[in-house]
Amino acid sequence: MSRVWFSDPLECVATFWRIARRDGVTLGLTTHDRDLWFDGVLHRATPGMIPSAIRRSADFEPDSAEVQGALSHESIAAADLAIGRYDGAAVLIGVVDWETLERAVLYRGSIGTVTEQAGAFTAALQSRKADLQRDPVPRTSPSCRAAFCGPGCRLSAARFTRLARLLTFDPERNAVLLEGGIGPAGYHVGGLLRWLDGPCAGLTMGIVAEQEGALVLDTPLDGVPPPGTPLMLREGCDRTLATCAARFGNAANFQGEPFLPGNDLVTRYPAPAQ
Repeated sequence: MSRVWFSDPLECVATFWRIARRDGVTLGLTTHDRDLWFDGVLHRATPGMIPSAIRRSADFEPDSAEVQGALSHESIAAADLAIGRYDGAAVLIGVVDWETLERAVLYRGSIGTVTEQAGAFTAALQSRKADLQRDPVPRTSPSCRAAFCGPGCRLSAARFTRLARLLTFDPERNAVLLEGGIGPAGYHVGGLLRWLDGPCAGLTMGIVAEQEGALVLDTPLDGVPPPGTPLMLREGCDRTLATCAARFGNAANFQGEPFLPGNDLVTRYPAPAQ
C-alpha cells in the first residue's frame, strides 16, 4: 500500500531533485541537511534549492514547475549553466523520508530556460506531457526529414564517425582545426563534434560550416580546450536526394518529396509559345 504523505502532524520529509544531463552526468540534490543515498545516486544536501508549487492536472495540459537556488554547491556552477550543460536535461522531483528513504516522484520533465542573476539561478521546467502537444504527423518537404544515421535513415553512425585531436582553436571564427585535417571538403557540414576531454568534455556541438580547413561550430566556447584534446567527429548530410543517392547510396530510405510541386504551382500561368 502506497504511503499517504503529510497525513501526520510531524513527518521526516525532504524534497529531492535528480538531474540527468545530456553529457552523461547525473546529479542528485536534496533539501535535507545531510546527504542521502538512494536509487544508486548520492543526493547532496543543498538547502538553498527552493521548489515552487508543482501543478499537476488530470488532462493533457502540461504540468508546470519551477526551481530556484543559489549557485553554492560545487556541482552547479555558473560556467556550466552558461555553456549549456543543463539545457534539455531530464529532471525528476519528489519527496523522500530521510529516515526510511521511502520516496515518491511528484514531477518528471526537462529543463527549459535557465536564467542566472546575482549568484542565483532560476530553471523553468517542461513537463513530459508537453510532448503530447507536438504534432506527430510528418509534413512534406523537398529535403529529407530523417536524422542522419537515425531512425528512417538506417545508415550506421559508426561508419561516419571517427576520433580526432584538436590542433588549435580560432576564437574569432569559433572554429577548430584538427590534426591531420578534416578530410573531404563539405563532408562535415551539418555534422556533430563531441568533446571527450578538457573544459568542454561531454558537450556535443553542431558544425555549421567549413572555412579554410577549419570547422565552424554553432556554440561559442567559454573555455578553450588545449591542443591535443581528443574529440569525436561525425560527418553531416545536406539532406538532398542527390547527396543521399550519390554519396551514401541510400536513396531508397530518403524521407522527402523532392519532386512534389509546391504551393506556388497554383499561381503559375502558362507561358506563351516562342
